[in-house]
Amino acid sequence: MIKRILPFIAVLTAALPAWASETGHQTVDQSLTASPFGVAALALFVMAYGLVIFEEKLHLRKSKPVMLAAGLIWVLVAVTFAMMGDTHTAHEAIKYNLLEYAELFLFLLAAMTYINSMEERNVFQALRGWLVSRGFSLRVVFWLTGLLAFFISPVADNLTTALLMGAVVMAVGGDNKKFVTLACINIVVAANAGGAFSPFGDITTLMVWQKGKVDFHEFFAIFLPSLINWLIPAVCMNFAIGTAQPEAIKEEFAMKFGARRIIVLFLLTIVTAVSFHNYLHLPPATGMMLGLGYLGFFSYYIKKVEQRRYEIDPVLGADQGTFPRPPGAQISHFDLMRKISRVEWDTLLFFYGVILCVGGLSQFGYLALASNAMYHDLGPTYANVMVGILSAIVDNIPVMFAVLTMDPVMSHGQWLLVTLTAGVGGSMLSIGSAAGVALMGTARGTYTFGAHLKWMPVIALGYAASIFCHLVVNAAKM
Repeated sequence: MIKRILPFIAVLTAALPAWASETGHQTVDQSLTASPFGVAALALFVMAYGLVIFEEKLHLRKSKPVMLAAGLIWVLVAVTFAMMGDTHTAHEAIKYNLLEYAELFLFLLAAMTYINSMEERNVFQALRGWLVSRGFSLRVVFWLTGLLAFFISPVADNLTTALLMGAVVMAVGGDNKKFVTLACINIVVAANAGGAFSPFGDITTLMVWQKGKVDFHEFFAIFLPSLINWLIPAVCMNFAIGTAQPEAIKEEFAMKFGARRIIVLFLLTIVTAVSFHNYLHLPPATGMMLGLGYLGFFSYYIKKVEQRRYEIDPVLGADQGTFPRPPGAQISHFDLMRKISRVEWDTLLFFYGVILCVGGLSQFGYLALASNAMYHDLGPTYANVMVGILSAIVDNIPVMFAVLTMDPVMSHGQWLLVTLTAGVGGSMLSIGSAAGVALMGTARGTYTFGAHLKWMPVIALGYAASIFCHLVVNAAKM
């Protein structure tokens, strides 16, 4: 069957040029961008990403179209190489992309499991309960949730942070739609800005760190630009918030057994991952998986302790009376495998699709073409500013992975700049980041695309100011 198809393919792709070696894997010549299979691959990616953008309207999970497109694109890549008499290069190229994905997957699997474990132990609920029961004014809540979003997102991720702080402002703001809208915009900007100066704050910063472009401690060089990116729009929005004093809400949650020790283990896991990367020269994902082993053994300890408490008092059980259970109710013990099963599989599979789609397009020369147009013709500074603007329209993950795959020759300061712009650029539109999309879902009808768009000028002002700050503060690195 293949032998019958190949001659027909040969007519369509006649005179395909040779390929050139690049950064450990093979990529074809740029002229393949005009070939029928190259155009078809690009069209597949555009159509798949169009479905991703309209995920909320279509109710189609974002992983499905990109996974389908990834498989079809690599079929086109493999057939193209086969027509050139090479059955080896496509295999090696996809192995390179699978390795890239495997490192990201294992890192995020461990991090998401820790986040799920802390959520199950009521860590985030306890923080939210403390905030909403203090009786702060709306202006104080606005600044406090923004500040916490800025400093929590570097350790957790910007999506989890935005959802946590969003729940606080909706509980405090109630029917005050103006306050809830402004506070949600502030949280999105703060969470994205905070995630930009830490490898753990955003997927894009994690990719830059794992690729070895920026060391762990060097991310803190963009702390001040990130802070300015949040503060400028926050100060502008501050004047639109009233001085109302909402009634304090009595909402308290007690953390479950082992919660504080899981937080400590998570911090120890971060230290382990950094140490693996910096001192042992091993991938950070291996350190994160070792940290998951810490949690695995501690989860066994929690399970045994809770089981003994349940046997002593089956009514109160492991919650020690915090949440009384009806007589005869079955207790749900802490189970690590259950926490792993609850990670964001749609997100993890979406990353698979994106990485393989972009990797496939690179084989047709599209990334080399884009790199030449942006980084050679415009220059790295303008190109990196454009990356941030583009990430407000298209998700920053494929944009950053494309830049890393292009691997343009840039100074250290320019790699820090693209890390900053890709991290904070998505704040300009509500659909530009996972944090914004998530809050549009939870604050449906209040925090909307149009409401965020009204404040885009001041957010763009913060974006421009953060770039200027970086160019001044880190001038020696440029």
